[in-house]
Amino acid sequence: MREKTRSMWLIITLAMNVSVKAMSQEQLRTLVVSGHAGSVPVTQMNGKNYVEVEALAQVANGTLSFNGNQITLTLSTASGNAAAASPEPNNKGFSKEFLRAGIEAMSTLREWHSVLASAIENQYPFTLAGLASYQGPAMKNLRLAQVAATTEADQNAVQLIASAHQKMKQLSDKYIAQRAEATSIPPDALKDDSLDQTLIACGKSLGAMAASGQFVDDGTCN
Repeated sequence: MREKTRSMWLIITLAMNVSVKAMSQEQLRTLVVSGHAGSVPVTQMNGKNYVEVEALAQVANGTLSFNGNQITLTLSTASGNAAAASPEPNNKGFSKEFLRAGIEAMSTLREWHSVLASAIENQYPFTLAGLASYQGPAMKNLRLAQVAATTEADQNAVQLIASAHQKMKQLSDKYIAQRAEATSIPPDALKDDSLDQTLIACGKSLGAMAASGQFVDDGTCN
């Protein structure tokens, strides 16, 4: 009798150990249904995944019906139709990273322009070497803006910033060349300079875009 009792407890103990070992092999995961909010707990055991059909129906906005041993899951098409009818996302907005980089690029261009304009208006001597400390950072920040451009709006705007940079370089080179040739530069030379006026208009346009966070090409930077 003692041997039978001892054998019975040994069998029960082994069964409990097997159950505990099987439970320890379970891995809890979650199932996400594309286009629907929420998730369903997933239990993985022996290489297979299991979910509760009630939870799946709830997340997928579906309904369950029972007919004998058969369970039918019916999914609602309302959410899919709503997604199809929803407007496309606004692709004219700037990313935060590009907006910061773009503003910095335009700031260094304005600083470069301000130094050149001040030198001309006040008849200060200036050279290529003297303006290099402004031209270098402007080029660096332009490249950073180009790297930061990810959205369609970013890509369009960075092309206009590059155009403004090119105009600023042409303006700077123009007057540096005149100064090197000892050509007299009137203090109000920029007033009637069409290139300078275009550059200023381009800067205002880009500033308005940065303020609104939206890309709008009015043609002033082209």
